[in-house]
Amino acid sequence: MTTLTDTAPHAPAPRGGIAGSIADSLVVTKRNLIRMTRIPEMVIFGLVQPVMFVILFSFVFGGSMNIGGSTDPKAYREFLMAGIFAQTVTFATAGAGAGIADDMSKGLVDRFRSLPMARGAVLTGRTLADLVQTTLTVVVLAVVGLLVGWRIHEGIPKALGAFALLLLLGYAFSWIGALIGLSVRTPEAATSGGLIWLFPVTFVSNAFVDPQQMASWIRPIAEWNPFSATVQACRELFGNPGVVQSDAWPMQHPVWASLLWSLVIIAVFRSLAVRKYRSASA
Repeated sequence: MTTLTDTAPHAPAPRGGIAGSIADSLVVTKRNLIRMTRIPEMVIFGLVQPVMFVILFSFVFGGSMNIGGSTDPKAYREFLMAGIFAQTVTFATAGAGAGIADDMSKGLVDRFRSLPMARGAVLTGRTLADLVQTTLTVVVLAVVGLLVGWRIHEGIPKALGAFALLLLLGYAFSWIGALIGLSVRTPEAATSGGLIWLFPVTFVSNAFVDPQQMASWIRPIAEWNPFSATVQACRELFGNPGVVQSDAWPMQHPVWASLLWSLVIIAVFRSLAVRKYRSASA
């Protein structure tokens, strides 16, 4: 007797090997980049928000903040930029989550799962496409920063290292967004879920104020925050003011701390997201 199991179609086996996985991921990346170009307002709004942050923070708070004993607005602008850069790359989390949730709601995840492709390619392609968009945003933000008075004092190689750490952090956080997008039912919920936890992460840090000015119980949280490690590393590599003096290991070795935090986040949340993708349904 023929059973349902015997007649039900099976999804083709994915191509094996690292080469096949990379090829599949690049195909999905191309698909998402083409989609972004067809919705230019997504890119435009993504550029406008961080530019507004730079201008507002620079000219509203610039003369009232004490940075290294100086209230010079230029000192605050140089202090500010590392925090704005880091905030911008991490806020891409919401876009990654919303994009994946949108694909799920339209049934695209089920279609992708039926194709002979690597299981993690859909998520990797999405996060890589977001990384390209984030890179564009960082370039525009750097130009705006230069226009308002931000400068690099440690040379181009160290500055490129700082930007690499920023993009790695953004890529790591996009995997958190991917997991959120697979765990909710609508793009709106993914956007809210992708932002609500980012505000305490970005503000309980050294991005906008010195942790030494915080309450004693919250200071260790700020100093061990992965976000703070990247901001501290960027200030050191850019040669900007506001490098925190602390006994906390991440503040003493911010470049290594930033690198390790990002790699750990990628390893943990990529594994969780791929596992969730295998069982998720629209």
